Amino acid sequence: MRTARLVALSLLAAAIFAAAPAPVTASGHSGEVLEATLDNGLRVLVLEDRRSPIVSVQVWYKVGSRNERPGATGLAHFLEHMMFKGTPTRGKGEFARLVEQNGGQDNAFTAQDVTSYFVNIAADKVDLVLRLEADRMRNLLLDPKEIDSERQVVMEERRTRTEDDPDGLLSEELSAIAFKAHPYRWPIIGWMEEINRINPPELRAFYDTYYVPNNAILAVVGDVKAPDVLARIREVFGGIPRGPTPPAVTAVEPPQIGERRVIVRKAGAQLPIVSIAYHVPNHASPDAPALELLSTILSEGRASRLYRKLVYEKRMALGAGGDYSYASVDPNLFWFYATPLPGHTVEALERALLDEIEVLKSEPVPDEELARAKNQIEASFVWRQDSVHSRASGLVRFEMLGSWRLLDRFVPMIRAVTAADIQRVARAYFPSDKKNVGVLLPAEPPAPAGK
Repeated sequence: MRTARLVALSLLAAAIFAAAPAPVTASGHSGEVLEATLDNGLRVLVLEDRRSPIVSVQVWYKVGSRNERPGATGLAHFLEHMMFKGTPTRGKGEFARLVEQNGGQDNAFTAQDVTSYFVNIAADKVDLVLRLEADRMRNLLLDPKEIDSERQVVMEERRTRTEDDPDGLLSEELSAIAFKAHPYRWPIIGWMEEINRINPPELRAFYDTYYVPNNAILAVVGDVKAPDVLARIREVFGGIPRGPTPPAVTAVEPPQIGERRVIVRKAGAQLPIVSIAYHVPNHASPDAPALELLSTILSEGRASRLYRKLVYEKRMALGAGGDYSYASVDPNLFWFYATPLPGHTVEALERALLDEIEVLKSEPVPDEELARAKNQIEASFVWRQDSVHSRASGLVRFEMLGSWRLLDRFVPMIRAVTAADIQRVARAYFPSDKKNVGVLLPAEPPAPAGK
């Protein structure tokens, strides 16, 4: 399937982009990036990486479920599916067939803030991919028959990934109560009723609004000559006209004034799930590095506190984890969750989860644990540089929210976090009276109707 929730490390910085290309050498992981903004507004980043004869070409559009409106959710994700359905010069499925025939791989994902398309292929095929991406940037067919056909695919995806999946269902319901005003409250894939009613004119209007060069970033990373690639990008994409500036999302989530709670009963679920979420700032806040580190300490992997305490030591949970939405355009949620083992109640598990938060508030994180979490984040960050795909996506993720130059500032910011910072943000952002709690309980399937 071609959808995923985007989870990425990103920082926000105000940036004024120059119109002329400028090679900039950055220390650490970002390398020398040749950057330019074309006259039509397309932002371009090219990075030479000669370790393997391959290239990753990625086009990210600044549109996701955040840019939808009530009554028309799921448009961004639906359009992602339609981007593979052909243009006047290339028929249905031809994009993927051409990529595959040339030994490449292509895919895409839709997130709350962005929609991303990427191709990883032999470096000498870069021109083919550029022409394909330029074609579908503005020439998509959006045939009504194909829309109706793909609607069934999207609806089945929703059934499989959300309605039939206890984790997905609870996550969706918890987001819906945690947010009142902000579009992060609805699911990326959209509500089923609205997927069912999406029509060709509104899909076309959405495409015309957001799929314009001045709302996109193109990154090329791999075994290429950067100046040559940039020149070719100017030839291929330069003739696409600039579109009107897409409308800004102005919704601001009001402060939460009390605890919110939802209970979901799901037939077919094998075990309950307890999930807790708090509103927190995103990458734009000076507290973001401490929150990222706190999330790692609390819920990242089997060495995390939740997994170690609830799964290994207390033996009351089958699994535990969490996530911090560091990369969101707007402030989002800090999540953590666990699944109780048989014999343990959801009430006891909820108390145990909250107890770990209270420990973070009252006791400084030991030096060894803090160092291990920092090493974990840095190792993951550095490991991504081994892949041209990851290098390209890393550049764009930072550029989406400010500037790719901030890549090299991320790890030093994490390294600068102290135990006192961890304790301070835990106290500031996890008040006991402003939590959002979701509980999923297994339910008996409905009895068959009598004859």
